[in-house]
Amino acid sequence: MTQSPGPLPSFVAIDFETANASRDSACAIGITRVEEETVVAQCSRLIRPPTQDFDYFCTRIHGLRWSDVWREPTFGDLWADIEYLFADIVFIAAHNASFDRSVLRACCELYELQMPSSPFVDTVKLARKSWNLPSVKLSKVCEHLEFPLNHHEAGSDAAACAHIILRAPIDEVTRLIPERSKAQQRLGKG
Repeated sequence: MTQSPGPLPSFVAIDFETANASRDSACAIGITRVEEETVVAQCSRLIRPPTQDFDYFCTRIHGLRWSDVWREPTFGDLWADIEYLFADIVFIAAHNASFDRSVLRACCELYELQMPSSPFVDTVKLARKSWNLPSVKLSKVCEHLEFPLNHHEAGSDAAACAHIILRAPIDEVTRLIPERSKAQQRLGKG
């Protein structure tokens, strides 16, 4: 008899939209916090990036322009309002996690903030392992799971990532949670 992996640990799902190719140009963030397999908090905020440079490609994807965000807080100012959502979590989920991790890192570095030390779980990889789908684009995975999506609205994308985690087989989720490195363990970090 195999042992059940137990309940899913607390996590946060995030999504960023950027103004341009620069990773510190976040112009929107969506966050969904899950505890005991229940969504306990959701947040969707616009962000004023460090420059007014919104390139055509990015605006075409998410529809945001400088005129939409110029009165919004910078990521540095916003962090005080959202940092608590990252407390006491086991991992951070994102669809194509390398992108969102790099945006979070760049924004934290720009404003000299401590980046959350939780590892990332990529819901692209999770969807690929969990379901036999011809495409693992977020819109296609949501269509398969019958989850409503307002694609490229950061709050909706973050909620969709959380839903993917909640619907996937728990053993697949736990396999994707990276172990803390030995260096992090020795230093008492991460």
